[in-house]
Amino acid sequence: MILYNVENTKIPPIPRRKISAWIKAIAAQNDKKVGDIAYIFCSDERMLEINQQYLKHDYYTDIITFDYSEKTMISGDIFISPDTVRSNAEKFGTGFENELYRVMIHGVLHLCGFRDKTPAEEKEMRRQEDTALLLLDK
Repeated sequence: MILYNVENTKIPPIPRRKISAWIKAIAAQNDKKVGDIAYIFCSDERMLEINQQYLKHDYYTDIITFDYSEKTMISGDIFISPDTVRSNAEKFGTGFENELYRVMIHGVLHLCGFRDKTPAEEKEMRRQEDTALLLLDK
C-alpha cells in the first residue's frame, strides 16, 4: 500500500492512482514488489529535525528515506519537503511537478537498492530517475 500523508505543510496535488501505479511499475522493473510505502510531506523545519536526529546531519534536504524493505518487498517511510523541492525546481530550472516526481521516485529507487554516495552511484541514480520519469510521461 502506498500512503500519502502530511505534517505541518500542504500536500502537493498528486494524481495518486497514476503515481502509485508508476511506483509499482518501477519497483517491478527492479524485480521488487511494493509493500508499505508512506510518503510524508512535511515542513523544512521538520526535515531538519529528522536529519539531525536520525542522520546526524545539520542541514535542510528535500528527501529522507527510511528503508524497511525485506528481500524483494520494498517498504519504507519517505519524508519530502515540498518547500525545498520548490526551491530546487527553481534552482535547476525545472517545473515543481517534475522535481517532485523525481524526488518521489528517488526514494523508491533507494528502497530498490540504488545508492548515491559516490559519483558513479549518483550518476546511475540520475539515469534511473530520468528513465522512470520518461515512463511517467507516457
